[in-house]
Amino acid sequence: MKKIHKEIILVFLRMGTVAFGGPAAHTAMMEEELVSTREWMTKKEFLDLMGFTNLIPGPNSTELAILIGYKMGGRLGLFLAGASFILPAMLIVMAIGFFYRSFGHLPAIQNVFAFIQPVVVAVIAQALWKLSRNALKRIPTYLVLFLGLGLLLTGLNEISTLLICGAAYWLLNKFSESRKSNFAIEPMSLGLLFLTFLKIGSVLYGSGYILIAFLQAEFVENYQILTQSQLLDAVAVGEFTPGPVFTTATFIGTLLHGVPGGILGTIAIFLPAFLLIFFLGPLFGKIQESQFLSVVLRGVSIGSLALMASVTFQLALTSLASLLALLIFVVTLFGLLKLKIPSYWFILGALVLGIIF
Repeated sequence: MKKIHKEIILVFLRMGTVAFGGPAAHTAMMEEELVSTREWMTKKEFLDLMGFTNLIPGPNSTELAILIGYKMGGRLGLFLAGASFILPAMLIVMAIGFFYRSFGHLPAIQNVFAFIQPVVVAVIAQALWKLSRNALKRIPTYLVLFLGLGLLLTGLNEISTLLICGAAYWLLNKFSESRKSNFAIEPMSLGLLFLTFLKIGSVLYGSGYILIAFLQAEFVENYQILTQSQLLDAVAVGEFTPGPVFTTATFIGTLLHGVPGGILGTIAIFLPAFLLIFFLGPLFGKIQESQFLSVVLRGVSIGSLALMASVTFQLALTSLASLLALLIFVVTLFGLLKLKIPSYWFILGALVLGIIF
């Protein structure tokens, strides 16, 4: 194996083991390690790669790792970087999922997650707020957001909503330019689990937190195989462990089918990201310059905010039923937005409180 391939494995294994804090923190860590310290690329090259990953569906920070692996080590480097970045988180989350599957029904464990759930809702709410401030800057963006919310209220599915929002934003842009623990009796099969996560990984666009809207639609509402409480627990595990938030799929897979489910869930949700970089990596410059594609995907991202707002409201109704839960939510949201404290500290704090009380 080439020296660069060995370096890719070691660098991304280490980053995947300590990459707490979500996609923004992952990106900052890669910039510090690969641009400033190792000088594998210039800052401009790094920003160009970031721009490309923001134009395609999937987990942006993981796709950035995969794309850097491709740039440094070709198509073998692509798979080595992605697998090395995902593997530590997958193993950690799978171990937690196995423990939860065995002991999650115990009152002590349920009490711990009852403290964590309001923190998770606050983390999602602050992510929604930050993403909205960045995305909603003109009248057409607000129109598309309200369109997405309206479509969701009528019962339209998530994928159709995103596609309509993308088309609507393109039309508005053209117009404006011309003007100026309850499982089902029979849990879903491994094959259906794989296909469900494969579909989510193929169409999810935007922040990893938008994943929650798709999980809610598929596992809570459609198949009714998880409760909203279990979904929040899964998100909490994906949030306070290192690596991609998408390892929430690992937890759910482990919860439903043990180790085989955890492995298949992980492979399925990340596979589209590998394939997209594999086929589109050589073309990223041309895709980035496409005005039409950029505008349509901007509309899709605004539709994603509508999904995120809808599911945040539903989760809040479930988890903020007591005064204590509401207090934890408010304190966490204040700390995230005003004090800029990393989210995993609040989740770890809630974990300690749950154990003590």
